Amino acid sequence: MATIADIRDLRAYYITDAYGVRRTVRAVDGISLAIRRNEIYGIAGESGCGKSTLLKILLGTITPPLTVVGGSVTYTFDGMPVDMLSLSEDELRAMRWKEISYVPQGSMHVLNPVRRIRDTFRDFIGAHVRTSPRETDEMVRAYLRDLGLPDKVLGSFPHQLSGGMRQRVTIALATILSPKLILADEPTTALDVVVQRGVIQLLQEIRERERNTMVVVTHDMGVHANLTDRVAVLYAGQLVEEADTRTLFAQPRHPYTQHLIRSLPKIDDKSERVSIPGRPPALDNPPSGCRFHTRCPFAMEVCKNEVPALEQIAPSHRVACFLVSERRAEASPPAIELQA
Repeated sequence: MATIADIRDLRAYYITDAYGVRRTVRAVDGISLAIRRNEIYGIAGESGCGKSTLLKILLGTITPPLTVVGGSVTYTFDGMPVDMLSLSEDELRAMRWKEISYVPQGSMHVLNPVRRIRDTFRDFIGAHVRTSPRETDEMVRAYLRDLGLPDKVLGSFPHQLSGGMRQRVTIALATILSPKLILADEPTTALDVVVQRGVIQLLQEIRERERNTMVVVTHDMGVHANLTDRVAVLYAGQLVEEADTRTLFAQPRHPYTQHLIRSLPKIDDKSERVSIPGRPPALDNPPSGCRFHTRCPFAMEVCKNEVPALEQIAPSHRVACFLVSERRAEASPPAIELQA
């Protein structure tokens, strides 16, 4: 299947130099991904694993102290490859919202609290398309109706809308110009489960109607299970597992992925959920070898000294773990047994 985004060996660090002390945080460290057209691609992992930083780079919002130190990000729009990391600010501005759009974490980060929703839509659309205010209002009204949002939303201020309604408006802002790639950062954060379901359904409907590609970042594995086609699992700035969603949840191979999935609640299951021991490592001084070995119950000596390669163990399934590697020890421990 054709790809819309090709990320190769991407390394992006937060580099600071204060009071004579230089600090380098390896937020994204050697990640390679290929995102296919018309799919919903999920990026999972704990807070601080590099998810949002990766999304910033994909959007082109790279500002100090964030620095890309290596790798490439190539988009293919209408058959033309685009080197995202070489574009000027003017070129990026022309591309955003028409080719690439962004749904930020928290709707109030986008909506101006002292302007009506109508004015916000006019600002967004007017920056990219030459239309009169009346034409813009008609286009927005028709689009909101398609998304199941009432006309009265346009005359409201953000504080007059519920959290779920604000999030739907934010998604509408990001998709009204039919971008080919939509980047969503924790689109269901701080919403109750009923509203989360509505937001998930809205994203699915937009993808089906517009035939665009979505990259959804969230730590909520339940959202990934219900929304995405494929999932990449990040840990400490590195990709540890990638598979289609069904395979990932049925046959997770990396111990970290297995722990994430075991944390999900199950109906009529009252057994205690066991959290992953320890804490994620500090990325300014990550551990040697596999970065998960300090928390992994199956860590071997090789895990402490060598970085496992990301190997393809099945079609569309890649894992970076010596437990499933061709180089694993003869007496390697068994995988965590998941509950049905």
